[in-house]
Amino acid sequence: MDVTALLDWRRQVAAIYAAVRAEPDHRAAHLAWQQARNSLLGTHPQSPVPPAERESFTGVPVAPYDPRLRFEALIDPDVEPTTIEVSTGTDGVVPFERAGVVHLPEVGDLDVWWLASYGGGIFVPVRDLRGDGATYPGGRYVIDTVKGADLGSEDGFLVVDLNFAYNPSCAYDPAWACPLAPPGNTVAGPVNAGELMPTAGRLPG
Repeated sequence: MDVTALLDWRRQVAAIYAAVRAEPDHRAAHLAWQQARNSLLGTHPQSPVPPAERESFTGVPVAPYDPRLRFEALIDPDVEPTTIEVSTGTDGVVPFERAGVVHLPEVGDLDVWWLASYGGGIFVPVRDLRGDGATYPGGRYVIDTVKGADLGSEDGFLVVDLNFAYNPSCAYDPAWACPLAPPGNTVAGPVNAGELMPTAGRLPG
């Protein structure tokens, strides 16, 4: 493992999300996030895009920003305690404890997970049930604060902006092992927001 390169990747991701939180224009923040993500994926030595494919990499398609899919949600802690353990490629077995749930109007409920190991952090993935191949079938990540993907909070409300849903590393290379969205993070309808699969083309509607 090249720890210096990994540290640089983490720093750059954290800087991207710091800029997102600081930008009051959500559309502008989304565009800057998309451009920065694509730059990292196409050039950084820690990118999950296989090295042989980086020269031809032209970016991940991203759905247009939809302000209806940005939420400031209270975490509802009234949930049954649940722990899941996820095997990952680089971090071993990672435990998550369900800390609560956010209720997103016209989307559904998403469980909020707390990383129950050193450092901690909030993890909120989302998986939409669809058969058109537009989104990664294992789910995407909206918030993963231990990795720097932090959209912030305002007055005690957690910012859950589905426009910033991004593909896990295993979407680019099956050699990666990633936490996938559990049942409590699966919604019935399509989430036409965030990063799409590279071969998805245009979204319907």
